[in-house]
Amino acid sequence: MGVATCCEKVHSWLRESKALLLILSLQFGSAGMYVITMDALNKGMSHYVFVVYRNIIATVALGPFAFFIERKIRPKMTTRIFSEIMALAFVEIILDQCFTFLGMKLTSASFASAVMNSVPSITFVLAIIFRLERMRIKELGCQAKVIGTVVTLGGAFLMALYKGPVVGSSASHVGQPENVNDPTGSHWLFGACFLLIGCAGFSAFYILQAITLKKYPAEMSLATWICFIGALQSSAVTIFMERHNPHAWSVRLDSSLFASAYSGIVTSAIQFYVQGMVIKTKGPVFVTAFNPLRMIIVTALACIVLSEKLHLGSIIGGVIVVTGLYLVVWGKAKEQKRLMPPSPVKDNSLQGQQQLPVTVPKTDTIRNEAQLVIIGDRANDVEARGEDQASTESQ
Repeated sequence: MGVATCCEKVHSWLRESKALLLILSLQFGSAGMYVITMDALNKGMSHYVFVVYRNIIATVALGPFAFFIERKIRPKMTTRIFSEIMALAFVEIILDQCFTFLGMKLTSASFASAVMNSVPSITFVLAIIFRLERMRIKELGCQAKVIGTVVTLGGAFLMALYKGPVVGSSASHVGQPENVNDPTGSHWLFGACFLLIGCAGFSAFYILQAITLKKYPAEMSLATWICFIGALQSSAVTIFMERHNPHAWSVRLDSSLFASAYSGIVTSAIQFYVQGMVIKTKGPVFVTAFNPLRMIIVTALACIVLSEKLHLGSIIGGVIVVTGLYLVVWGKAKEQKRLMPPSPVKDNSLQGQQQLPVTVPKTDTIRNEAQLVIIGDRANDVEARGEDQASTESQ
């Protein structure tokens, strides 16, 4: 009896903590990608070739699942949608991945993971520029996002312009480029600039993806198309950039092959599915709030496995970036809570607070009237449908 009760408690805890455990596993998996990829780049693998192989493997891994799972909901491909997919592949694969890995090659894995925390702030700036988000400066949530954006970008520039002394002492890794830990080298500044370009590409990808998903609401199929088109685009870039080094395409049975397979399967395929599942249940704010954990894991693993030198400027800048990140996340959560409609049932109020509802327009084919359906609280949705049906029958 006691064993059964204990098992029930463990099962209940695992069910309630499913999203938390998944997002923690996701951060560890993403952190492993930084370390494994950095090791492959240190051993001479071209970052252009790495991006090509990563997206080819991701296409092969995602393709079958997207074909069978979304075959009933996948809309017809049009010229406009395909052109948007081409743009998505360019900003995600070319601008984000190519420049991010180039910047990481010139700096370090821990530095790159810290700078990537500025993506939400850059996304907010781009949304304001393209008028996808309104500035309500009198509201507390908007003020927090503006301050958080300034703090985040300030921390990123501090990391780029100030390295500071090395914290602790560690031996230099034998396969590590000598310019990486050179406090006076210009490669560090160039690498930081490339990382910021990668962050801008990732932010633009978030915005364009939200627009494209309204016309092509098949997330896994869209991701497969992006990886496939991105593999073609990155292949063209690699052929040009590595035209004098044809041996760069060769893959050895070492960390080069493992890094490509790991990034394609874990980071692109599994992470896409797990992150989408957690976002549906807990919302994007919950996922973003755990991103600084990846920076901590990458820093620890890089110092142990890669023998990277940790500079004071990176520590101070990383703390500032994370502070700004949480200000942006808090401001976004504040705005979403304001926009969230109150639940009519008291028992479901807690569930409504834990989810971020998505409103989509829906047309009533019988009365030809526009309706607004709130996705996120299935019980309330079913109840609302029952009330609509009852009112229709009474009429």
